Amino acid sequence: MHVVATAGHVDHGKSTLVRALTGMEPDRLAEERRRGLTIELGYAWTTLPSGERLAFVDVPGHERFLGTTLAGVGPAPAVMFVVAADEGWMPQSEEHLVALETLGVRHALLVVTRADLADPAPVMARARSRLAAGRLGGAEALAVSGRTGLGMDELRRALDRLVAALPVPDPGAPVRLWIDRAFSVRGSGTVVTGTLPEGTVAVGDELDLAGSPARVRALECLKEPVTSVSGVARVAVNLRCRDPAGRGLALVSPGMWTYTDLVDARLRPAGPEVAPWERPRHPIPGKSGRTGPVGRPDATDADDGDGTGGMDALPSRLTAHLGSAAVTCTVRPLGGRLVRLRLAAALPLHVGDVLLLRDPGRARGEVRVLAAASVLDVRPPELVRRGAARERAALLAGAGPDATSLLRAHRLLRAAALLAMGAPAAVEPVCGDWHADPAYWSRLGKRLDETVRRYAATHPLEPGMPVEAVRHALGLPERRLVLALVRPPLTLDAGRIVSGPAGLPAPVARAVERLRAELSSRPFLAPEAGRLAELGLGARELAAAVRAGALLRVAEGVVLQPGADVRAAALLARLPQPFTVSEAGKALGTSRRVAVPLLELLDRRGLTQRVDEIHRRCRPDTGDRGGG
Repeated sequence: MHVVATAGHVDHGKSTLVRALTGMEPDRLAEERRRGLTIELGYAWTTLPSGERLAFVDVPGHERFLGTTLAGVGPAPAVMFVVAADEGWMPQSEEHLVALETLGVRHALLVVTRADLADPAPVMARARSRLAAGRLGGAEALAVSGRTGLGMDELRRALDRLVAALPVPDPGAPVRLWIDRAFSVRGSGTVVTGTLPEGTVAVGDELDLAGSPARVRALECLKEPVTSVSGVARVAVNLRCRDPAGRGLALVSPGMWTYTDLVDARLRPAGPEVAPWERPRHPIPGKSGRTGPVGRPDATDADDGDGTGGMDALPSRLTAHLGSAAVTCTVRPLGGRLVRLRLAAALPLHVGDVLLLRDPGRARGEVRVLAAASVLDVRPPELVRRGAARERAALLAGAGPDATSLLRAHRLLRAAALLAMGAPAAVEPVCGDWHADPAYWSRLGKRLDETVRRYAATHPLEPGMPVEAVRHALGLPERRLVLALVRPPLTLDAGRIVSGPAGLPAPVARAVERLRAELSSRPFLAPEAGRLAELGLGARELAAAVRAGALLRVAEGVVLQPGADVRAAALLARLPQPFTVSEAGKALGTSRRVAVPLLELLDRRGLTQRVDEIHRRCRPDTGDRGGG
C-alpha cells in the first residue's frame, strides 16, 4: 500500500480529482459539502493499473486551515500538487509548496486541473519553473480534467510511476503514528486514524500515548479488518487507553522515543532560495510593489557568523509542526543557524526530525512557513552561565543526528537513551550499557591518574583514594565507570585506588629506618608501643609503612622487618620437631608477646602446622625457603 497527499490552492480541484480517481467522496463533513471546500482531512483509495493500492490524504487548500493541511501532508511520503489551469499559481500554491520544500518532500507529481476550461500550457510552464527553483524540480507534470476525464488514464499511470520510485519503509522501525482523527465508536471505544510511515502495528501491541499505555484492540486498513499492518499505510486503530486521544498526539513504541519540550536544532530557510524573513512581503507577482524584508524595519541579511545570513528578524514565538502536531514554541538563537526551541507541549522526538516553523500571525498574501528546524539534540542542557549559548553553538556547529554527535555533546549516555534519542550506538560500550565520547573517555583516564596522585600527596598515610571520592571528583554517574577507567600503574585495592607503589613521607621513612636498625641485632624482638611512639610510629604511620612493604605486621602493635616470617621459619626448622612456643621463643630470641602471634602467622602462611594444643612442627620444605 502507498499513501499520497494532495496539495494546492483552495478550490483548485483537489477533492474533485481524488473523487474522479477513486470513485469515493473524500469530504466528510456536511459543512464541507455545503460550503464546497475541504475543511477537514479526507481519505479515499483506489487500485492503480499495476495492482498497487494507493490511499489519498486530501487536505484543505484554504489558508485558514494550513495547520490541518500540514497534519495531512507531514506523514505522507509523496504529494500530488494541484494547480488549476483557469486560475494559475496562487498564494496557497506558494504556501503549500514552501511547506513541502521545507519538510524535505522529494517525491511529487504536478497536476494541472481544469484543462477543459483553459489552456493548461502557460500555467504548467509557470508551475514547473517554480518547482524547478526548489527541491521538486524533477516532478513529472501533466494536465487533466476531473470533470471530463481528460488525461485521467495517464494520471493513473503517472501515479504508478510515482509510487514505484518511493523508498521502501522499514517494517522493523520504531512506530510513531501521528493521530489525525480520533472518535468514539459505540461498543468499541476509542478509535484513532493516521498515516503509518514505517514500522509495524499488530493487534495486542502495547503502545505509548502521551506517556500512558495504550493497547491495540483492533485494526483496520482501508476499511478492512487486519491483525497487523506495516508502513506506509492508512490505518484505523481501536485502542484501550486511559487518557483521551486526539489530533496532534502520537502512538509510539514504548522506550523508543524521547518525550521532550526542549530541543536544539539547526534552521534551514523555507522555500527555494532565501529565508522568508529575508523575502519580499508579497511574493506573489502582481500583488504589491512592496519589497521590504519581513520583521523589524532595520532587519538585514548581514552574516551572523556562519556564513548563512542574518537571523535577527526571525520571530521569537512561532508554531512548530511535526506530523499532526502543532504546538507553540519560543525560539532562542544560539548562534548562526543554531537555535533552541521550547515547545508548549512535549512531543515524542528523535534527532533528525524536522520541525516546520510557521508564523500564523502574518498578513494574508505572506508566506507563513518560515523555516525547517532539524533536531540535533532532544535532551539539551539548561543554559545558565553567561556565554553558555555561545559555547553550546560551538559544540553543535558540526553536529549531525547521530550517536557520535550526541556523545560529543553529552559525553556519557546509556544505550537505552541513545535508542530513545533515535541514534543507537554502532560501537561497543565502555562499561556495561554506558557509551562515551572517545575523547572525553581518554581525558577521564588522565584526570583519574592526576586525581589519585593529588590525593596521595595530600593524604600520604591513606591507603589510596576511595572509589566513591573519585566518582564525585570526576563527576561520574556510576561507581562502575570509575572501575572501568583503572589502568596500570593504578590499581584497585579494598575499595580504594592506589597509584603505583606506596611511598612514605620522609619523617615516617626515617622512623622506619631507626626501627630497622634496632631490629638488626635482635630481629624478632619487636619493640613495644611506647618505644614505637618514641620513634614516631603511631598507628597511621605503621599502617602506611606496612602498605609500603617497609615493615611486616605480625599482630596489632607488633611489627618486624620484611621477610622476618621466612627467616623465623628457617630457624625453627633446625629445632627438634615438634616444638613448643617456649622453645620457639628461645630459638628466636624473643618474648612470648611476639612468639605467639608470629607462630600463628607462620601457621596461616603454611610454614608451620600444629601437632596438638602445645606442639608445632615445621613443614618439610621450610628449611629450603631461606633465612639463617
